[in-house]
Parts: sequence; structure tokens; C-alpha cells
Amino acid sequence: MDTIISPAPADLAGTPLPQIVDALRQVPALNGLTDTEYAWLATHCEETSLPSGAQIFSEGDPATKMWILLKGEVHFRRQQGGAGLFVGRAGQITGLLPFSRMKTFGGYGFAATDVWALQFDRKDFPSLLEAIPSMGQRCVSLLLDRVREMTRLEQQTEKLSALGKLAGNLAHELNNPASAAQRAASGLIEELRIYGQQKFLLGSLCLDEKHLESVRSWSRRFAEQARTRPANSVNQVEREDQLQRWLREHHVEPTRQVVPDLAELNIAPSDLEELSKLLGGQHLEIVLSQFASSARTERMAQAMVDSTARIFDLIAAIKDYSWMDQAPIQQVDLPQSLETTLTMLQSRLEHVNVERHYAADLPRISAYASELNQVWMALLENALDAMRDRGRITLNAHCSGDSVVVEIWDDGPGIPADIQARIFEPFFTTKPPGSGLGLGLDTVQRIVRQHRGYVHVTSNPGATCFQVRLPIEPFRAY
Repeated sequence: MDTIISPAPADLAGTPLPQIVDALRQVPALNGLTDTEYAWLATHCEETSLPSGAQIFSEGDPATKMWILLKGEVHFRRQQGGAGLFVGRAGQITGLLPFSRMKTFGGYGFAATDVWALQFDRKDFPSLLEAIPSMGQRCVSLLLDRVREMTRLEQQTEKLSALGKLAGNLAHELNNPASAAQRAASGLIEELRIYGQQKFLLGSLCLDEKHLESVRSWSRRFAEQARTRPANSVNQVEREDQLQRWLREHHVEPTRQVVPDLAELNIAPSDLEELSKLLGGQHLEIVLSQFASSARTERMAQAMVDSTARIFDLIAAIKDYSWMDQAPIQQVDLPQSLETTLTMLQSRLEHVNVERHYAADLPRISAYASELNQVWMALLENALDAMRDRGRITLNAHCSGDSVVVEIWDDGPGIPADIQARIFEPFFTTKPPGSGLGLGLDTVQRIVRQHRGYVHVTSNPGATCFQVRLPIEPFRAY
């Protein structure tokens, strides 16, 4: 970025006065001024010419001048993320305006093209308003337009940030079951090949019907036992040693995978004694290998079922969260709404203990369901940020008179008493630059008020509670 270029006074720049006046007549915000007023502006300004790429101001620089852009384009961006917030074009009035409370610039500005502009210093504003009385109303209108535009841009940025977080959480949650399903499918293909070979070997034993049924009965019994009475992983190594010792004593040399699989299925040497009475050494090796392969195949298939079920659960959660394909006003089950939001935040809850206290007789309320989910998301994210994703969150939901009360508690450090009154103000944030725009709690308050409810906060170190009160009866909500 080029260095900041200082403006040149009009008398040094040498642009003829009639040419400046003609350029001022092209500024829409100045339409209707008299020839004398146009001339006053042209003779009481600092004329500035900047080449393309020149930096005009940096973030934190004091704002002291009003600009009337006569030619070119100026861009204003934030340092964090480089997001474009404002574009000033020829014919616009920008910078510090009379009646504005702006003290410093919240980003950096640069000339996107060659720029020709007029500047008016703060100290000259009283003279400006005295010479051209209508400038007061004109500047107030410009300030209102600026506030509306900046609010729209900040809200859009906040929504994109929330969408990014949601997409990140969803991608993280989908990655685990998808990876598990992929691993299980890959292993299943190989295991089916092994299982098929074992089937041929088992068939080559030519067991009579009596022996075959005994082997089947043994396999079914221990497969069922493994499903209903899982093995204790603490004793896994000890069981493997016992099984390995028993197989050596009986001159059985199974493949390397068989012993761990048998131990995981909670099979003891005494169980193998029963099978050995039915089969000889070589036959025993084939039957055990086939049994272990069958168990592995079943586990892989079950892993695929569990993983895909988790994926479907996540898809259902995102549909519930956004209330896709449904009318905006719904009969909302508040506990389910909270649980859906928790599902979206699952990746941040690994070290968080979530306690739930939902009243059994809690009625459904008529509400904008997707917007209520935004409320829970913002409050829960604030709690997690305060706790740094470690600690305890307590969710309470109960009736109080003709309202439903939802409380979200966290055991974070709390909100300092001197700023508690300001946390619902738009753009107020205690987070570092780039981490938040300060619109989350403002959005919470707006949505709750839209439902004729209110939100209240109480906070002490180790105990912060956001309480949301919503009316039960639909006619009281809209």
C-alpha cells in the first residue's frame, strides 16, 4: 500500500473556481444550493488529488474532515479479514459529517482510482452551517443513510459468520460418522472375501449333520452372548494370553486376527474346550477363523448402520434447526428446540457437562421456530466462549404464570458489572477484533421482543444466567 498523501490547498492545486463549482453542481446531496452557496464551498475547501492506490487513512486515525468526492472512487475496509464495508464514489459526501459522533476511523481507506475531492475541516463546520443553513438537514439525512447501510452490512456479516460457524460444526460432526462408515465399508469388502474363503474351507471338512448343527449352535450362542454381554476391555490382554496359551496347548495355529477377536467376544478357554470335543485340531482352526471373520463382518456392518444413522440424525437436526419446508410460525417444543441447537454445537461440547431440567408439563408455544433457534444458538455460543468450551452449562425450562421461561446458565468468569447494562447494545462487544461484531445479543433481544417476550441477564463469577421469557398464548405473541 502506498503512503498516505497529504491534500493540497485549492489555491495551490490551481483548478479554476468555475470548474470546481460545475463539479459541485453534479453532487446530488447539494442539489438546490444557490450560486453563492456553491461558490462558498468552492472557496473554503482544501482541494485534494490522489493517485490510484494511495492510502487515505489507517484504522484508528482521528476523523477530522468531511469529503466531497468529485471524481474517482474510495474504498473503506476493515483490517481484520479485509472485508469491504463502504465504497465512496464521485458525487458523494463522506468522511466526518457535521453532527457525527465519529472520533476515529474503524478501518483503512484507499483510492481505488484517481481521486479528486474537496475537504472541509471539523473546525470549519460552524461556518459551513452558518453560510449554508440547509447543510444541517442534508448532513443529518446522509448520517441516517449511513447508519442504515452500515447496520445492514454488519448484520449481513454477522449472518455470514453464523452460517460459517454452523457449516463448520456440521462438517465436523458429519466427518466422524462418514469416515467411520467409509472405513467399515472398505474393511467389509476385504472381510467378505476372507469370509467366503473360510466358508469353502468349512465346507471341505465334510461334517455330518449332527456335528454341523452342534457347531452352529455354539456359534449362535456366543455371538448372541457378545451382543448382550460385551467384554470388559480392561481384561482384554489377559484373555488374549489365556486363549493363546490354550490354542498352543491344543496345537491350533489360528491366524493373527483370531485371538483378539475371540477375546473381544468374551470367549474363554473353557468355551473352546466345549468346541474342541466336537472337532479335531485342524477342524477347530478353520471353525474359529470362520467364526471370528463372521463376527468382524457383523461389527463392520453394524458400524456402517450406526454411522449412517448418525448422519441421518444430523441431517434431521439441521432441518429442525432451520425449519426447512415448513411455515414460519410453528407450535414449538422448546426442549426439542434446545436439543436441536445442542446437536449443532456438538463439536464444542466434548469437555462441557450439559445439565437439563425441563418441566414435564411444558406446553408448546406458537413462535417463529427458526428465529428461536437463533436465540438459543447465540446464547449457547456466548456461554461456550465465556467458558472456553470447558465447564458446565445448565438448561432450565418451566412455566411461570402465562409465560414459559428458559434459562441458560454457565459457570464461566461472568460479565463485569460495569458493562452488563450495555451487552444488548448493537455493535457492543468484549471480544477481540475479528471475533465478533457485537450483534449477537442485539439479535437475541430483537427476536424475543418480536415474540412479545423479554430477555434478562444476571451474572456473577461462576454463575451467569440468560433468562428468556415467552408468552404461551398465541394471541399474546403476535
